[in-house]
Amino acid sequence: MLPQRLETARLVLRRPIDADAGEIFRAYTQDPLVCRFMVWQPHSSEAESHSFITSCISAWEQGTRLPYVITEASSQAPVGMLDARINGFTVDFGYVLARTHWGKGYMPEALAALATAALDEGHFRAQAFCDVENRPSQRTLEKAGFTREGRLERFMVHPNISTEPRPCFMYSRCR
Repeated sequence: MLPQRLETARLVLRRPIDADAGEIFRAYTQDPLVCRFMVWQPHSSEAESHSFITSCISAWEQGTRLPYVITEASSQAPVGMLDARINGFTVDFGYVLARTHWGKGYMPEALAALATAALDEGHFRAQAFCDVENRPSQRTLEKAGFTREGRLERFMVHPNISTEPRPCFMYSRCR
């Protein structure tokens, strides 16, 4: 199992709480630019973000996935999320960061810390996928120590771009 809380030099990764819903709605779930390469569409209301956070809390309780809220160490306000799904010896990651925090190096820092924790806990592989046009995500993964392994054609639907599956790059860190 991965830790319930993880701290880096500048960030805290923690389990979500109900109070996060309003903050994440205002910070990024309604932002079309942030959602462009997501597998979900922008939220139209705070209630939609609340429903999402409720599902994240439930996922932690059931152990089906581990969605971490990312905050700055000096604040409790969410700046993004990093989701971990454990599948045997592999951990799949997905992530999102509020646009106001792009370019600060937060996501590579958070992703590197959680991938290291996963590999230290006995998992053999940490992996993530991103759309071939999502250059910032590619750089994030590389800065976090992930290596591009290949291109997967017609792999994932990004509904804010197309209803057809799009090509994605696969990245990993292994021990």
